[in-house]
Amino acid sequence: MDALSEDLELLPSTRRALSHRLAVAQSEGRAPSVVAAVVRGGEVVWEGSRTSVEGHGPDGDVQYRIGSITKTFTAVLVLRMRDEGLLALSDPLGKHLPGTGADEVTIAQLLAHTGGLAAETPGEWWERTPGTRRPALADVLGEAPFKHAPGTRHHYSNPGYTLLGSLVEALRGKPWEDVLRTEVLEPLGLDRTSAQPQAPHAGGWAVHPWADVILPEPAEDLGLMAPAGQLWSTTRDLARFAVLLTRGDERVLSAESAREMRTSVAPPEPGFADLGYGLGLQLTEHRGRRLFGHSGSLPGFVAGLWLSEADDVAAVVLSNCTSGLPASAVATDLLAIVADAEPRFPAPWKPFTEADRVPLDLCGVWYWGTAPQGLRLKSDGSLELGPVGVPGRSARFRAESDGTWTGLSGYYAGETLRAVRREDGSVSHLDLGSFVFTREPYDPQAPVPGGVDPQGWRGIG
Repeated sequence: MDALSEDLELLPSTRRALSHRLAVAQSEGRAPSVVAAVVRGGEVVWEGSRTSVEGHGPDGDVQYRIGSITKTFTAVLVLRMRDEGLLALSDPLGKHLPGTGADEVTIAQLLAHTGGLAAETPGEWWERTPGTRRPALADVLGEAPFKHAPGTRHHYSNPGYTLLGSLVEALRGKPWEDVLRTEVLEPLGLDRTSAQPQAPHAGGWAVHPWADVILPEPAEDLGLMAPAGQLWSTTRDLARFAVLLTRGDERVLSAESAREMRTSVAPPEPGFADLGYGLGLQLTEHRGRRLFGHSGSLPGFVAGLWLSEADDVAAVVLSNCTSGLPASAVATDLLAIVADAEPRFPAPWKPFTEADRVPLDLCGVWYWGTAPQGLRLKSDGSLELGPVGVPGRSARFRAESDGTWTGLSGYYAGETLRAVRREDGSVSHLDLGSFVFTREPYDPQAPVPGGVDPQGWRGIG
């Protein structure tokens, strides 16, 4: 192996730091047990566990309930159907599942929790009561399902994901659980993820807040609410699922659709410091890193699955206590320990091959008014545009078959960059969403909006 190649094996000091963080979490969180795993480069590179039972410890094959991480699985199913052309994210729910009382809410709004629906079901707490008490969608939504006008704000909604699960069933003609198994779990080899617990599995416990005693929690079948939080899984299965969310897998979901899931769609709720919500994925920042993933909790269990695309590291933490151990915080700490101690090697720089058509006449400095902007061609064929020497808007662009470029990030995401050429083929200027970029500040030879004073640049006097 080349000296600069990245070795997936963790250093002993890093492994010890991970084990120590997990031990502190179990002790201070007073958790009956906790199990964790770290993924780097698409492979599990560390597993750990702690337990209050002497001589016994769970491993990556023991099931725990994962709560709302279930929502991310449901979102994958919906994105699959979108990719097949069965629906559009802009479709109102009523187009495919009429008569729910939420017909006008779009599928995208349900995925991103911007549909305005209530956070919980009416009546008794659904997480601690059997799903048979809510046999129909009307029982899940109630007589007044909306708390906000659809599309006006992010408001986390568990019933919203029940609607998405029912949408899956309506379009596939099969139960949500069956569709999930055949379209996601089996292709990825997630044979330890299921709607009902399968041995070996942990029991759920409540830990008394003021005494070191425990109480068993009931494990209810959530019925129609299953797509919002029913699943049981293991750290090894969730590690494989993390790879899907980062890289995609053509058997299940394309890399492009996985990237779409982790792109911010909804701003955070007021008072929250995170980065909002994508399509079935929470977005946050930890120690200067942008992370995506999801937390989960049901009575007796807490879970956290978090990923850093830039570091190619993911961490999952599962525990069997109702509260006390902050699973997501521990997972983000484990991720940061690896990323800080053993930073990722960048990919080797490679130039274009002779076979590539290199548009060098687009590269270099352009001016938006008087502001210099650097346009750089990357070896993957993308363009990067950003200010020269000062902070400002930066963006990447993807080449299209018609010779234009589409913005992938920042202010220009989705906007079209077009090189406008003269009759002799030379580039006159760049057009970016009506902005004109010229080779000289306010070039009089280019169609600068508003025109250029014919007397040109001058001094004072």
